[in-house]
Amino acid sequence: MAAQFVRIDGLPLHVCREGAGPVCVLSGGLGSSWFDWDLVVPLLTPYRTVVRFDRPGYGLSAPSERIPTAAGEAARIRAVLDALGLTGRCTVAGHSLAAFHVEAFARLQPGRTAGLVLLDGSFEPDPAPRPAPALRDLTARTAAGAATALAVPYLLGPAARRLAARENTVCGEDLAPAALVRRCYRTGRALRAALRENTTYLDVAAELAELRRWAPLPDAPVTVLAADDGRDAPRTHRGLARQRALATVLRAEFRTTAPAGHLLMFDRPDSVARAVLDTA
Repeated sequence: MAAQFVRIDGLPLHVCREGAGPVCVLSGGLGSSWFDWDLVVPLLTPYRTVVRFDRPGYGLSAPSERIPTAAGEAARIRAVLDALGLTGRCTVAGHSLAAFHVEAFARLQPGRTAGLVLLDGSFEPDPAPRPAPALRDLTARTAAGAATALAVPYLLGPAARRLAARENTVCGEDLAPAALVRRCYRTGRALRAALRENTTYLDVAAELAELRRWAPLPDAPVTVLAADDGRDAPRTHRGLARQRALATVLRAEFRTTAPAGHLLMFDRPDSVARAVLDTA
């Protein structure tokens, strides 16, 4: 794995570049780190140049003081690619919350987009921004700082991460390397980043909804891959219906993969890789 740090807007970001061929970018959801793609990457590198990176505060990347936005994350993806000298078109794949980011990239950087893949992506049909974003962001940063001062991330961060992974997979376990989980989730950076992204979730959704009104998607294939855990349960049906609605809005190809929880890169890395390879 060719890992390095690139400086974007003054911040050191942890970036991994592997493989050869047409470029694809993998961007993780809320609270994700680069190693969450470890099972998918070997299935892509024989055919693609794979780029994955940690957003500010996650993994090994430095934290940022800027409030998260869809346009800001789209610009970050472009800046990472530019820093690596990859200035052509690429396929962008986003899991969960990062579906907002990669869709924004496709709309704002149509000349750089060869395909768009949304992996059990976040979707809000009629979002509205919440008031006082700066105050909410300050509250999130203050809460994270207080928790860090009390050593909450150090004591509970890895366990909370493992619990979230078990709840969002069919396999029922966190398949990420335990040593890396401890290294990245014992610090307050990841908690701070997650709280800030969570508190701005509806703001970013509303920003993307506005982008959809004036910035069309490029003439490139779009795929929505939905996780189906195989249960005949209301939560499962609601999730699949939400993904179908997202595919309808984007006029995308709709696929499901089963059995898979929300962390479908753990349960079905083969389906994730196939969706990326087919969308180009």
